[in-house]
Amino acid sequence: MTTERNERLLARVEDAYGVISVYEVDEYRFLEFGDAIEQSCTFTADPSWLEYDYTRAMLVGALCHPAPDSALFLGLGAGTLTQACLKFLPLEDVEAIELRPDVPRLAMEHLGLEDDPRLYVRIGDALELLPSAEKADVLFVDLYTDTGPGVGHMAWRFLEDCQRQLNPGGWLVINQWATDDGKPLGAALLRGLYHRHYWELPVSEGNVILLVPADLDQHLDVDGLKARAAALAPQLGYSLERLIQAIRPAS
Repeated sequence: MTTERNERLLARVEDAYGVISVYEVDEYRFLEFGDAIEQSCTFTADPSWLEYDYTRAMLVGALCHPAPDSALFLGLGAGTLTQACLKFLPLEDVEAIELRPDVPRLAMEHLGLEDDPRLYVRIGDALELLPSAEKADVLFVDLYTDTGPGVGHMAWRFLEDCQRQLNPGGWLVINQWATDDGKPLGAALLRGLYHRHYWELPVSEGNVILLVPADLDQHLDVDGLKARAAALAPQLGYSLERLIQAIRPAS
């Protein structure tokens, strides 16, 4: 986002990939890459609050699993989705792989990311470190730079390996860019790779969240998903019903 606002710079660092900044605007803090390219938004009073539809839609993806015990995050950002999953899901083992070492440090210093004993953060390229990660019930792919999605979002072998990294009954949740026609970036590749056996959830920010099951015999239990979301709504402080209604088969 590049809209004008009254903001206060809290931190600014430069690494091999460019500039990382943290800004405060009223009750929110923003993690930005490069020239005001917003990556994450944190509500200061509650870092587990998910402000944007795309993060709420990714939480919907996690709720496709009836009781996830483990999660793997490829791309950490401010850690708001990680915080929400740790708070609201029955997770015991959570791993996050983040390319830039300053990102988790800034998230802990300025964006409310807690040092939870269930959370293990590794620094490095997700494409290289994925094979050494633990298998997970839910795996999130959210690898964005200041110029758009990382190469992993269009890499056949990597996306195939992400699905293989799931436990039986697991779900792969990908935050994919949308093209002008509303389809996910690389739609033809995705249809071939996952045999059209996945679901799409378009969101207001212009992305499409992909919900990919571990195998072809596994299907989306919409009624179970709705029930889990409804039970969680009082704790979340918002409803996920509208997002669930927007889920569609692979296009």
